[in-house]
Amino acid sequence: MTTPHVPKVAGIEPALPAPTHTAESATASAPADTPPEPRRTAVQDRLSGWISDLTTLHGLTEQLARTRTLEAALQELLRAGASLVGARRGLVVLEPSDGLGPDTTIGLGLGRADIGHIETVPRRAQSFGRILDGLPVTGGLPVTDGLTTHGGPTTANRLHADGHPVGAPADHGADGSGPNGLQGGACAGGLQGGGSAGGPQGGAAANGERTDSPGPNSPSPVSQGPVSTGPVSTGPYTPGPDDSGCVACGRGHIAQPDIPGGPGLDPRLREVAAHLGYAASYAVPLEAGSVGRFGAAVWLYDEPAAPAERQRHLVGRYLAYATEHLARLLELHRQRQTVATLREELLPSRLPRVPGVRLAVRHSSGPLGGGDWYDALPLPDGALGLAVGSVTGSGPGAVAAMGRLRASLRAYAVMEGEDPVAVLSDLELLLRLTEPARSATALFAFAEAPPGATGTGTGPGAGPGAGAGPRADAGPVTGAGSMPGAGAVPGAGPGTPPPPGIPGAAGRRIVLAGAGHCPPLIIGERRTEYVETTLSAPLGMLACWEAPSVELRPAPGETLLLYSDGLLRRTGEPMDRAFARLHAAAAGVPRAVRHDPEALTDHLLRTLLPEGLDAPESPEDVVLLTAYFE
Repeated sequence: MTTPHVPKVAGIEPALPAPTHTAESATASAPADTPPEPRRTAVQDRLSGWISDLTTLHGLTEQLARTRTLEAALQELLRAGASLVGARRGLVVLEPSDGLGPDTTIGLGLGRADIGHIETVPRRAQSFGRILDGLPVTGGLPVTDGLTTHGGPTTANRLHADGHPVGAPADHGADGSGPNGLQGGACAGGLQGGGSAGGPQGGAAANGERTDSPGPNSPSPVSQGPVSTGPVSTGPYTPGPDDSGCVACGRGHIAQPDIPGGPGLDPRLREVAAHLGYAASYAVPLEAGSVGRFGAAVWLYDEPAAPAERQRHLVGRYLAYATEHLARLLELHRQRQTVATLREELLPSRLPRVPGVRLAVRHSSGPLGGGDWYDALPLPDGALGLAVGSVTGSGPGAVAAMGRLRASLRAYAVMEGEDPVAVLSDLELLLRLTEPARSATALFAFAEAPPGATGTGTGPGAGPGAGAGPRADAGPVTGAGSMPGAGAVPGAGPGTPPPPGIPGAAGRRIVLAGAGHCPPLIIGERRTEYVETTLSAPLGMLACWEAPSVELRPAPGETLLLYSDGLLRRTGEPMDRAFARLHAAAAGVPRAVRHDPEALTDHLLRTLLPEGLDAPESPEDVVLLTAYFE
């Protein structure tokens, strides 16, 4: 009767001793004189092991395929590799050999401080440093650096210190010589298992084709038993003529099985390992045919240990798929970073400091890069220009068009900024003549200098130090229309002068004009209302564009909110309900943050977008520009 298997978690057996017949049948067939019933039991156990391994690999690769960002894929790689080799913690060092980046380190079960401690160890003493720098690992010689070699000491169960049986081929490091005179663990078929930085990359066959298949005498998932994180008993193993250290065979690695007691280790490595509580490590290179070697993964054990041959093989088979998936995400990440950098360079690097106004902005680009933009520029005589807009399309073309449109608006604002309708008319004519196949929306606001204010300046951003402190004596202000339900002041309309005796009656005047853009929102102690500026079509849609302007006078302590439609679309609501949500969020701003534009902006974003501003699954750009008038 077959002994029932203990239920598995993620395809890995718990740390319990395996039945003797299961361990034996994983590596050798039953003797010829074995009775029929035990032979059938051995065959069933082998089949069970094959199915368990294949199911494990299928489940892990399926979870990896669901990742859509490079960081998420690296985290999944660490988690899956830790379950395969029986470790609890680990880290991935991303360092592409082409020098194009990104260079980063991501940990599993390690905080930033822990990774910082690990990085204080000399690089040549780190297993990932040897892999990335192509440093050799001694093979067939006495151990001098604590790394596993063919000539290392054996344990009582006939295992080398690196965990594989006596007689098995030596493990290969980044550039060590393997059996049969193969350099860097090269397979007889031409595979490289971790060549030097300037040599052929792993997984590249001699004929230029990539193969992930092991040699004829190499172990495979259908000749091994199920993976176990507990003690593993392996039978005798005889290396074949082309047995190698290629990554796909699970051997292009560096193992440090006993960091506290291993000879020749760097003292700083021992000190950091003792501080963080790990006693062994197992490292593998990450490389793919499209980008070459781009990093290394290291898993850390709490006690002296090393993965068995079967575990190393399964990790290699998993990496054969995982590295190609990571290479694709790496290229996508680079493209997104290029578009994001271009977009950042085309937007203002700082917000101006204008007397009586404090500014704050939050913006985020979609994964493909969109055409939403904003601007805040000081104008002659202490005036201030505020603008937001959006260009149709996405990708580098839309980003470039956004940069041209923003630069043109700045020029028109300097020349005739006191008339926002003229600014947008000139911009519409330029767009229609130079880019007839493209349309855009825009909103421009011209804020006059308050009485007695002279001069402007620029600084690293609008902060609490720009101008006088906030005042709490804000009164009702009129002069802006409102959308239904926006809470407009009864009897107030565009151009209505402020009531006498109210602070700010002779204050700053703002003139706005919009071209198909979302209406701005005025937020104060006594009102929260939309300013109607949507009475015109977007730029490039009409042969002759014209729209009325709107005038308002914000009271001291009020905030003007300019935003893009991406803020509304990211809520997932229909546009009418999204407008209502934005109005409700603005009306519910706590009194404590009403006079701090930075805190007010963050509060609105947290209320509208609980998942965060940089949600990778959303294609929408977001721009949120707030101007607080003191």
